[in-house]
Amino acid sequence: MYVLSGDAYEKIYGPREREEIGGLVEIIGRQQTAESIKADRSMLSEIDVIISGWGMAELDKELLDAAPRLKAIFYGASSVKYFMTEHAWDREIAITSAYGANAIPTAEYALSQILFSLKRGWHFARTIEQQKRYPSRKRAPGGYNSTVGIVSLGMVGSYVAKLLQGFDVSVLAYTSNEGKADSLGAEARSLEEIFALSDVVSLHTPLLPETEGMISAKHLSLMKHEATLINTARGAIVRQRELIEVLRQRPDLYAILDVTDPEPPESDSSLFLLPNVVLTPHIAGSMGAECRRLGRYMVDELRRFLNDEPLRWSITRGDMARLA
Repeated sequence: MYVLSGDAYEKIYGPREREEIGGLVEIIGRQQTAESIKADRSMLSEIDVIISGWGMAELDKELLDAAPRLKAIFYGASSVKYFMTEHAWDREIAITSAYGANAIPTAEYALSQILFSLKRGWHFARTIEQQKRYPSRKRAPGGYNSTVGIVSLGMVGSYVAKLLQGFDVSVLAYTSNEGKADSLGAEARSLEEIFALSDVVSLHTPLLPETEGMISAKHLSLMKHEATLINTARGAIVRQRELIEVLRQRPDLYAILDVTDPEPPESDSSLFLLPNVVLTPHIAGSMGAECRRLGRYMVDELRRFLNDEPLRWSITRGDMARLA
């Protein structure tokens, strides 16, 4: 059974994906939502597999009791945190998600902004817009022998580092795994060194209790003249008030924020007013046709599951924090 919002169903599972899924398993009933399942759980009694995405129903005790045969959930999106419960983990239901697929457009977005920032593209565009003339001086790090700092080498950060191997830039990484950094052509450095030495710093840290507010004014104040901060991770890993204050004091810096805390910012937030802030509405992840990649990953995972092969994107209880 498909259980997800109607909008997500249309975005993630196109005609080709639905046809292939229908050839692998028997689909019982029409696509359901969290609300329709809550209103009538009896339809779950014969379900072995749930195909899902954004808008998945919470796996509470009542739902699980109504689905005694449930063996696996294929979640065609990224984080499963909002619907997974201890009851579901205790049932040892196989959980797999398309977090790997969602990392691809996020890394591509980050790469586009890194390269644009090395040209100080936003600065020049904003300056021309405000002054109605071209600047008399054009100065930027450029894309040759400049330095890019990556904070955390998780799924997205690692992919960004891999993409940067095709460019003539030095890559520094904040990670405890020096071997992984080496394999990606990056040099492991401390967080302070990342901010002090990089022309562009790109954040890819998951939001955990220990990472909330990890980027402070201390780090931001270390940034090189005319450097850029890019955040496609989670807004709360940056102390936003301190970020605003540093950006006020350092108009040479730029911040490109696809995520904020809260999200969107409050209507009176200075983030809307600062000329050296670029806000995008959480668009780094899958959009448009990119969403079909999420569905494709789940088709492939379903085929592996039915063939008793290891799931490539399986999620365990221990993975929850890392993939939050």
